[in-house]
Order: sequence, then structure tokens, then C-alpha cells
Amino acid sequence: MPLPLILGAAALISAAYGAKKGYDGYQKHSEADDIVNTAKKRYDQKKDTFDMQEKATISALEILGKEELRIGKQFDEFKNLADALLKQLNAGRQSKLEVSIPKHKLQSITSYSYTAVGVLGAAAGAGFAGAAAGFAVYGGVMALGAASTGTAISSLAGVAATNATLAAIGGGSLATGGLGMAGGTAILGVAVAGPVMAIAGWAYDSHGEEALKNARKADHEVDGAVTKLENALQQLSKTEDYAFDINDVLAAVYKQFNEYFEHLKVVDRHLEDVKSRKLDPQTEMAKLGDAILRLINNGYALAAILVDLITTPLFKVKEIHGNVVKDNNDVPVMATDADGSMILNSKKLDQQLSETKANAALIEAA
Repeated sequence: MPLPLILGAAALISAAYGAKKGYDGYQKHSEADDIVNTAKKRYDQKKDTFDMQEKATISALEILGKEELRIGKQFDEFKNLADALLKQLNAGRQSKLEVSIPKHKLQSITSYSYTAVGVLGAAAGAGFAGAAAGFAVYGGVMALGAASTGTAISSLAGVAATNATLAAIGGGSLATGGLGMAGGTAILGVAVAGPVMAIAGWAYDSHGEEALKNARKADHEVDGAVTKLENALQQLSKTEDYAFDINDVLAAVYKQFNEYFEHLKVVDRHLEDVKSRKLDPQTEMAKLGDAILRLINNGYALAAILVDLITTPLFKVKEIHGNVVKDNNDVPVMATDADGSMILNSKKLDQQLSETKANAALIEAA
């Protein structure tokens, strides 16, 4: 066969082969595009659901935190009134009347109230909602260890203002890791969809193989991210449920507490009226002494029950030899699972919710 014909045939074969490889490359790129786009859509859908649940959970924690702070402030006002009335009751008495609540319970009420009032003072303004959510997460853990210097309070206020703290409820570094995967997938998508017309058949096919390999890798990573999002989603949902359950029980028991508090206020106003009419307040106190003491005792008993519930950690704290681990800012370190999510204190919370309702019912029946 003449050389030109041989060269021509070879050229046709090479062109056909190159075209085939180019087509193969195009197919692989198209497949890579489909894999990447499908994976990204799957991730985005789950992330949207996660974001909605995260907002709902933070909202529930804000509601719970606001209620806990409000209750703490009321404890401070109740204590001031109870102390004033006890002082009047004991004026001129040889044997002093005392409340029957154990001293360590009274101290826990005072300590909790001190922390709540301090946070309310430190978190006024636009940041209050975030502080309230943070208080729902950390307040119970920190309240009983609040230093008289206010150091614990300032640390808590700082924690409450940090979004990363709340993010840890549903996955710790999930936001960073998740977005990293999404970003990587997006970049891969852009690379795969880039201009390829100038690439020769072999090179194009080689790039197609690499793109397909990277797309499959990204798809696998998205599977992992979606699984982690799903786990975090369930964690956030359970957290929201507990926030509402705790808030419901707090509201019911606080209503009981407030009835005693309001009665004490009525007594206090009555005594002020007695003084204004220049009658003998000690005579009135003698008449009302037993009733006043019962109101104070029952009020404190309910306050102690509320503090026990509020200071039950929403999440498990990290402990070493029974001692709570704290960071450099004196903030308790939470225990986390393999995904970096804080672990709900479910068993203890369920037990405490049940005990709170039962103990409050006993006082109501007494």
C-alpha cells in the first residue's frame, strides 16, 4: 500500500481513537457532574432541615433560659421578704423561729438566685436572648459553684454570647466540617464543568477519570456528612423536647411557689397597714406567726425543688474522679460523643422531672 494511504489510514484510526477517547472523557465528566450535583443536592436538603431544627432548638432554649432567670430573680425577692418577716416575728422572742429547710438547700437557693441575678445584670440588651439560651445550657452546671467575686457569672455571660457553644449541642465542629465538605464538593463541581474543548482526547480522558474519582470521593464524604447531620438533627430535636418538658414542669411548680409568695406579700402589706394606723404590729405578728412561718417554709421547699431541677445538667459534664472538668475560663467542659456532640443527660433529667412533680404534689397536699 502506498505510504500516503497508510499514513492517511493511520491518521483516520488515530482521529477515530482520539474522538472515542474524547467522547469517553466527556461521558466521565458528565457522570462526575451528575454525581457531584446529586450529592450536593442531598447535602443541601439535609442541611436545610438541620438549620431549621437548630433554630427551633435554640428558640426553645431561649424560652427555658428566660424562665430560669426570671425564677432566680424571684427567689432573691422572696428571700428578702422572708428574712424581713422572720426578723419581725423573732423581735423580742427568746427562742427564735427558724425555717425547717436544711441549710444546704437554703444555700443552693441563694447561690442559684445570685447567679441568675448576676447574669440578668450582665446580659441586658440585644444579647439577652442568646444569654438566656446559653444559661439554659450552662446555668445549671455553673450556678451552685458561682464565686462570690462574680467570676463565674462573667464567664457564663461570655459563654452564653458564643454561638459556637450552642452549635456544640448538635455536632461540635459539624458546622466547620460540614461546610468544608460542601465547599469541596462545590469546587469539584466547578472544576469538572470547566472548559475542556482544547484538551486532547487522551488528556481529556485522563482528566475525566480523575474527575470521576474525585466525584465519587466527594459523594462518599457527603454520605458521611449527611449521616452526621441526621445524628445531630435527632440530638437537637431531643434537646428541644427536653427544653419544653423542663419549662412546662418549672411553670407548674413555680405557679405553686408564687401562690405562697403572693400570700407573703399580702401579709407584708397588712403589717404595713397596721403600722400606718399606729396599731401594735407585734400583736398582729403573734396572731399570724404560724401562718407566716408555714408560707415561708412551703415557699422555700418549692424553691429548693425548682433549683434541683434547674441545676440538673441538660447535658453530661466531663468528670475526672467525680470532679467536673473546667476550662481556663472556669467554664465546665461537656462530655461529647464520637461526632463531637454534647451528650444529653436523659436518664438523670427523666428522673429529676419525675421527682420534681412528685415532691411538688406532696407540698400541695400538705
